[in-house]
Amino acid sequence: MIVLVFGLFFKSIADEGMWLPLLLGQQVYNDMVKKGLKLTKDQLYNINKASLKDAIIIFGFGCTGEIVSSEGLIFTNHHCGYDVIASASTMEHNYAKDGFYAKNKNEEIPSSITIQFLLRIDDVTKEVLDSLKGLSGLERIERQFKILSTINKRMSDPSQSIETRVSSLFKGNQFLAFVYQRYFDIRLVGTPPESVGNFGGDTDNWEWPRHTGDFSIFRVYTNSDGKPAKYAEENIPMKPKWFLPISIKPLKDGDFSMIFGYPGGTNRYETSYGVKLTTEVDDPVRVKLRGERLKWMFEEMKKDPAVNLQLTSNYESIANYWKFFDGEGKQLLKYDVLGQKKKQEEKFITWAKGKPEYEQIFPEWKKAYDAWTPYVKHRWYVSSEGLLGSPLIAFANSLQQIENALVKTGNTEAELKKAIDAANEKRKSFLEDENKTSDQNILWSLTMMYYNDVPKDQHPVGFFPTLRNKYGPLDDEASYKKYAADVYKNTMIFNDTKWNDFIAHPDAIKLQDDPAFNFASTFTKNFESKYYSYYQQFLAKNMEFGRLYLKGIIEMDPVKAKMMYPDATFTMRVSYGNVKSYNPRDAVHYDYVTTSKGILEKYKPGDYEFDLAVKQIEMLKKKDFGQYMDPQRKDLVIGFITTNDITGNE
Repeated sequence: MIVLVFGLFFKSIADEGMWLPLLLGQQVYNDMVKKGLKLTKDQLYNINKASLKDAIIIFGFGCTGEIVSSEGLIFTNHHCGYDVIASASTMEHNYAKDGFYAKNKNEEIPSSITIQFLLRIDDVTKEVLDSLKGLSGLERIERQFKILSTINKRMSDPSQSIETRVSSLFKGNQFLAFVYQRYFDIRLVGTPPESVGNFGGDTDNWEWPRHTGDFSIFRVYTNSDGKPAKYAEENIPMKPKWFLPISIKPLKDGDFSMIFGYPGGTNRYETSYGVKLTTEVDDPVRVKLRGERLKWMFEEMKKDPAVNLQLTSNYESIANYWKFFDGEGKQLLKYDVLGQKKKQEEKFITWAKGKPEYEQIFPEWKKAYDAWTPYVKHRWYVSSEGLLGSPLIAFANSLQQIENALVKTGNTEAELKKAIDAANEKRKSFLEDENKTSDQNILWSLTMMYYNDVPKDQHPVGFFPTLRNKYGPLDDEASYKKYAADVYKNTMIFNDTKWNDFIAHPDAIKLQDDPAFNFASTFTKNFESKYYSYYQQFLAKNMEFGRLYLKGIIEMDPVKAKMMYPDATFTMRVSYGNVKSYNPRDAVHYDYVTTSKGILEKYKPGDYEFDLAVKQIEMLKKKDFGQYMDPQRKDLVIGFITTNDITGNE
């Protein structure tokens, strides 16, 4: 089998713009045409007839995909499809490691993934803002949540699988309703071997030059009427409104490039206070916590192919944004974004003098940051980035629903049974995915990191003195290892007999005495009871000042405001630019294209990230690529770089 490796997706790096297709202004469109666009505005976005937006989908829960054939074929990133690929794999048929391509539609593999098509975008700003008049702070947030929920429900139609999600844009100064239709029968068609789809691993992720075949292939099916339907053998391939024809024509430096997709989230209008907190606390803490979890997972993955298959999907998910947070902090510092923000704010502060609505924004905003900053690190440590990043502790923490049903007055037997049934079902999937060795190491190491990094006066009362008295000094790794070993040995979560006895005779004291539940409950309740209110107060003030600041910026310079675009909110956006080579630093030039030559140059036999299968090496050395070869370079084109920038997509 010849494996074809080519760049289906790409990271982009410089040009301004992350435009909503609904609000694509004439000035922006004219610039797109000037750069090489040959489509009309109606071909880009139209709610009454087919347009390009009908070929772009939400794939799963956080990815972009595109329809590329008249029979519903989908391209998406390799890591976006990896959970499906791993779930379909066994040690005998390891599609994750060896790759998979269906020879016909009957061989396509059903999955639990769903996709969503955007039907239309409606502006509901007036309705929302009218309901929020005169409100501020927590009261405004609560009211906004209620009105958005009302609109979402009104504009959705479960019978047609239509879902609506209102998105707050420009820090709450605009509200758009995005109406989607969800499809359920999605089947795996093809995936390259792991050594292609994840070639370069964490080292090359979010980097250029990159030599990764970062793609996986699926197909969407419908019932015979073309409507969304659950999986059934008689379902037929979808006949899409629009699909993207695939071109294998080599690109040239300067060619027009456009990205349609669903970028996860940006904060382009962040303040200097927020940038400072990100570079000094948020990103370093997240990088450190994720790095620790990745270390222990990787230790086990490289020992055993079965463990590698079990953990890789979760590992890739953690690693993807470990690399992002690391790079984000470095780039913010490199380009002195803090200094740039301060200069912008100085202009605003000067303009705001004498304007009661705006002149106190920054003094009050600083107070809000100063009040919250001492607790930021603690919040990360008790989140899924930290202690709840242990799968065991995350599952144990979910058992608080059972505790609440047992101890809170007014709860019925039906509510208790519902909580127990949910926990019992969740435990089954937890045990299937659990790797005890890596998880136990994650638990002891993160507990020790918490002790060393979180201010001592914020620690849960009595926990660490008890740990010291029973297991040894708090500056000794051995103490935490002994503690974690006891948790894993004695929790009922791993003991079927104890667990079955508990769910048959649920008892609050028995639950609270369980070491895994006790750990989760101790840390989460300590934070929630003492510090979560500070976080709520900060969020309310940050949202309020952010809204007023952006409102003021628009008022300060209405002409410039017309060229502003809202932050990404995992809603459809358009970005554009030109394919270009670039010079990242003195005396260094990066070409706009990578080829198979670079794969062989990076190849390291036996290396987890840069190894290759024998067939791949033979193919690369023979240059047996046929029509996929760049005739000028005589090598297989792997990827290319553009000047676009859609943060959150690769």
